[in-house]
Amino acid sequence: MLIFTVCGSFWLEIALKVGVLRRIKRAALSVLPISIPFLIWDAYAIAQGHWFFDREQMLGIIGPFNIPLEEYLFFIVVPMAAIMTIEGVTTVKPHWRKDEFGQ
Repeated sequence: MLIFTVCGSFWLEIALKVGVLRRIKRAALSVLPISIPFLIWDAYAIAQGHWFFDREQMLGIIGPFNIPLEEYLFFIVVPMAAIMTIEGVTTVKPHWRKDEFGQ
């Protein structure tokens, strides 16, 4: 699913030149403050036995706090895809940026 998400939105970086990857620090400052609490929540849920991952549907790479690589990537790829989608829409419809974001 992560590959489909990347294919579905990262093309906007090339086709519409949205520039999200050129401003990677800005994107990271948007993504990381939200990703960290959710990763902490995942770690807690895993430790308490409330949440688990099907080992047969994973790559088998487990990171810190017993969280699989795919989960770490999820909290990076999905928000980046959302940012690229928003940037793509406001590139095609610049008046929406002004109306919604005041820029």
